[in-house]
This record gives sequence, structure tokens and C-alpha cells, in this order.
Amino acid sequence: MDLDFNLYMQDLVQNARKELTDSGYTEMRTPEDVEAHLNKEGTALVMVNSVCGCAGGIARPAAIHSLNFDKRPDQLLTVFAGQDKEATEQMRDKAPDYLPSSPSFAFFKDGKIVDMIERHEIEGHEIMSVMTGIQAWFEEYGKEA
Repeated sequence: MDLDFNLYMQDLVQNARKELTDSGYTEMRTPEDVEAHLNKEGTALVMVNSVCGCAGGIARPAAIHSLNFDKRPDQLLTVFAGQDKEATEQMRDKAPDYLPSSPSFAFFKDGKIVDMIERHEIEGHEIMSVMTGIQAWFEEYGKEA
């Protein structure tokens, strides 16, 4: 029974990762990855991914469909809460004024957190409202796609 559940979870996680990487997001799986990406000049959208229903039903679709916009950040990044724990913790350390939540979105400019869309702004909301929040960051800070 445990083996079947573990295989199921591995498949679920792999598919959740693939949804984002197939759309152009780069995974940050280690603290070193986080430092290398978030210490760059420019802008970065980070999706804190997870396996919960609001991640699969709202957050990942919003992350993907928000890219259909005239402007984008320099980097599209993701960490996976509960899977890449040290990388997720390292990213969260860069957003000290926000409580840990997943799924969530963080927007960085020149290595500093600008804003965050937390789980309570995702769970129970429409995909379009989450996309609107992400695209507002793109409009303000992004570059022509």
C-alpha cells in the first residue's frame, strides 16, 4: 500500500513540475539555485508549487495562462513546497514579511521581494483574478515579450 501511494505521489509531483517547466518556468531545486537566480538583476516571478487542489486547479493554470501577455519578467521560476524543502525555505527567507504559504507567487526585482500573492488569495478564487494580479506585476515591471 505505501509503495503504491509513493509511486502515485511521485507521478503527481512529476506532472505538476512538468506543467510549469513545459511552459517556460525554471525549477529551483536547491538553495544554490535560488541564490543564483534571485541574486540576478532584473525581475523574476516565482511560483511556489504544491500538490494541493488549489495549486492544480487555480495556481498552475494562472501561472501558465498569465504568460499570454504583452510583457513578462526576466525570469520565470518555481520551487516545489514539500518536495524541494531547502530551496523553498531559501526562497521564503527572501520574503521575510510574508508567512510561508503554498501555492503562492512572489515577484522579485533586483533580488528584492516586491509583492506576493499568498494562498488565501488563490484558494477559493477564480483563475482570472490570480492571473490579473500576476499580469499587473508584468505590466508594471515586465519587458515586452
